[in-house]
Amino acid sequence: MSIEQAVPADLSARIRAAEPNLGGALRDVAQYILADLPGTMHASIGELATGAGTSPATITRFCRAIGLESYRELKLAIAEELGRNTVNPALNVGAGIEPNDDMERVAAVVISADLQAIQQTAAQLDLDEVDEAAKAITRARRVDVIGTGGSGTSATELQLRLHRIGCPVWVWTENHLAETSAHLLGSDDVAVGISHTGSTRETVEPMAIAREQGATTIAITNRAQSPLAKLADHVLTTAALETSFRHGGLAARHSQLVVVDCLYIRVAQLSGDRASNALNRTAGITRAHAYRERS
Repeated sequence: MSIEQAVPADLSARIRAAEPNLGGALRDVAQYILADLPGTMHASIGELATGAGTSPATITRFCRAIGLESYRELKLAIAEELGRNTVNPALNVGAGIEPNDDMERVAAVVISADLQAIQQTAAQLDLDEVDEAAKAITRARRVDVIGTGGSGTSATELQLRLHRIGCPVWVWTENHLAETSAHLLGSDDVAVGISHTGSTRETVEPMAIAREQGATTIAITNRAQSPLAKLADHVLTTAALETSFRHGGLAARHSQLVVVDCLYIRVAQLSGDRASNALNRTAGITRAHAYRERS
C-alpha cells in the first residue's frame, strides 16, 4: 500500500492528519475549515478565500494537498460528514469543555470524541495492511515494539498481548535501548513503531535503523505522510478528535488501542495452536491471584 492511499475517511480527520505537513497559508485554510464546517459547505470558493485571508488559488491548492481534486469535492466531503453527524446526533456534541460545564456535559464530549475517533479509525483503516502486518509478526523470529511518552503505553499494551500468545516480542520505550535492539534485528524480524505524530525522534530513529538492518517495519500513526510512515513497509493509520484538555497524543489512545487489538487478534488467529496453547497454559494465573475473603 502506498502512503498516499492511507487517508482518513472523514474530511475532518483527513485535514487534521495533513495539517502538520501544510505550509502557512494552507494551514490557515485547514484551521478555518475545521472551525466552521457548515459555513464552509455553504460558501463559494471566493467567500472561503476571503474568510481564510487567502486566495481562491490557495483554496484549490489546499484541496489537492489533502487528496481532493476540486473545491466541489471538498464541499461534498463536508456534506457527507455533516450528514453522518445528523443521522447520529449523539456524536455531534462539540469538542469544547467550559469551566462551568457539569459532569453530564463533560462525559458527553469525551464519549462523543472517542466514539468518533474509533469510527473514523475503523473507516480509514486499510485491512489488507493489517493482515500483512499480522502475517509478518506471526512468522517473525523476533518483534520489537517501539514507542515513547503516551504512545509508549500503546506499545506496552501490544507487547503484553503478543507475549501472552507466545510471540517473541520486546517493547522499548527508551531511545538508547531501542536503538541498541534495532541494530540486532535482521530480515527475519519485525519492528513496530507507534507514534501519534509519526515524527517523534525517539521512535523514528530506531525504526530507521531496523529498516537498514532489513527488518519488516510497521507504523501505527495518525500521520500518513510522516517520517515514521515513510520508513514503514506497512502503515496502519489512526484518527483522533481533540477536545479541551486532550490534545495530540492524549486524544489518540483509544484509536491506537483499536488498531493494536485488531493486530493482536489477527496474529492470534494466524498463530493457531501456539496462541491457543499459550492462552490455555496461562489462563489460571488471574484466578490464582484473586483475593479471597477470610471466613
